[in-house]
Amino acid sequence: MRVIITGGTGLIGRALAASLASDGHEVIILSRTPERFSRVLKGVRLAGWDGRTSEGWGSLADGSDAIVNLAGETIGARWTAERKRRITESRIDAGQAVVQAVEQSSVKPRVVVQASGAGYYGPRGGTKLTEDDPPGSDWAAQVAVRWEAATLPVEALGVRRVVIRSGVVLSTRGGALPRMALPFRSFVGGPLANGRQWFSWIHIADEVAAIRFLIESEAARGPFNLTAPGAVNNAQFSQALGRAMRRPALVRTPAFALRLVFGEMASTILEGQRAVPSKLASLGFKFSFPDVESALAHLFSNNE
Repeated sequence: MRVIITGGTGLIGRALAASLASDGHEVIILSRTPERFSRVLKGVRLAGWDGRTSEGWGSLADGSDAIVNLAGETIGARWTAERKRRITESRIDAGQAVVQAVEQSSVKPRVVVQASGAGYYGPRGGTKLTEDDPPGSDWAAQVAVRWEAATLPVEALGVRRVVIRSGVVLSTRGGALPRMALPFRSFVGGPLANGRQWFSWIHIADEVAAIRFLIESEAARGPFNLTAPGAVNNAQFSQALGRAMRRPALVRTPAFALRLVFGEMASTILEGQRAVPSKLASLGFKFSFPDVESALAHLFSNNE
């Protein structure tokens, strides 16, 4: 199987590429600076791209089995006007590049996997959100809507398309978890604000396994929540993180401090959503780490 991954040098892309390559699949990662990663990413092929078009790599899509589009500037930083622009444009441009490559292919890929996030639903309190629920109206949710739509034209070309609305992907090797763990290492960790906001998460191993499952399952189409079934609120997560790290979880960070540091982005931390993996369950996917206790215990004992 030949799989092309855009955004493949990020946390999810690296883990997915390593998993596929270890099973003997041909993996091609697109990068703006492939020379930077040639010695880091073993067993995969790196190809250059500009992040906006299919120029220089589109021919690789011809006859490939899957394109996994993970590309997009990180959303986990203070949202200045310039950063908002880059976040939005990077996602739309990458999607359009994938569509161009598919259009140019004589033998179309079997599937395009399009990244998105649980933030698609916006802040919704404790309501259990399935893939049938509508998007939120806040800025982050509307960016997710446009991100998902960027590759929609491949469906008209006869290509199966899957959208993955991922929760916070837990790994000690990158992403949000190392930053969340930092205050706990100094014995000043604890809940954020009132701690009642819901936290949709997924272990990196389950994220990779779910993407591979969706690539291979011909019945998989449309959006899928890539979130563990054991969603928790922030206070519960903080307690579980403290236990996994053998640290107390007593120091609460006030909401005003988060707003001072993160600005508008603080709303995603303070409100959250409770996305459930309804469609994954209906197709029979089994989570290795369905609850936060087992997930964090595994991560901090194995440094995954």
